[in-house]
Amino acid sequence: MTMISDTSGSTGDRGFWRGLKVQGDVIGALLMRELHTRYGRENIGYLWIFLEPMTLAGAVALLHVGGGSSHGTGINPIPFAILGYTLFIMFRGMVTRADGALEANMPLLYHRRVTIFDMMFARALLEGAGTIVTYVVLIGFVMIINLASLPARPLELLIGIILIFWFSFAVSLLICAWTHDNRLVARFVHPITYILMPLSGAFYQLAWIPEPYRTWLTWFPLTTVFELLRYGQFSAAKDTYVDIPYIVGFCLVLTYAGLVSIRVTRRRIHLH
Repeated sequence: MTMISDTSGSTGDRGFWRGLKVQGDVIGALLMRELHTRYGRENIGYLWIFLEPMTLAGAVALLHVGGGSSHGTGINPIPFAILGYTLFIMFRGMVTRADGALEANMPLLYHRRVTIFDMMFARALLEGAGTIVTYVVLIGFVMIINLASLPARPLELLIGIILIFWFSFAVSLLICAWTHDNRLVARFVHPITYILMPLSGAFYQLAWIPEPYRTWLTWFPLTTVFELLRYGQFSAAKDTYVDIPYIVGFCLVLTYAGLVSIRVTRRRIHLH
């Protein structure tokens, strides 16, 4: 009986890893398809995934040239702006591209192994890779010209990047489901992301905000994620308003809601 149990357990493990490999292959193929569809191979082609956010973030950083430390905190405003804008681009890119994602990729659902989750995750990986490379290049450049230092707390910075990716992806699942066959909701996606930019905490620290507004803003996960990102990058930043368990809990709830939403949406899709 022990031998039978061990054999079935071994078979189950092999099945799990085989399924995981298939899932990885599907997401990898979707990632390459998305990369080719979005950027093509002509001119600079795939490089545009980095150059587009780099141009925007670089322009924002240039607006802060010549400024002193942000609100007397000892943080140079140029790397401060680069951190805020590039990581907000990740959030905005995932959310806005989720609108209409199903319509653009509907034929892929004819393939049994392709799911809505796979399509959205491939898009999220592409968006995340572009913005993270942009951040590394721009921060590396301002380090060379002596306007920034290496991350003061690399682990916290990495956790912050993972959390903002997770939050953005979870929101994108909801947007994908809600905007399918509902153009009214879709019309609000882009304006709302613009409204969220000044509220997100990308360009300010919570310590600068008076009460009771500061307390209200701490309930919004993006503001506390940006506090964590700054705490990871800058030695002068504080973690007073960082609440990782709250962010993780919020992301778990959002992810569950997103998975349920895309599952319900998939059932309503009838392929012909």
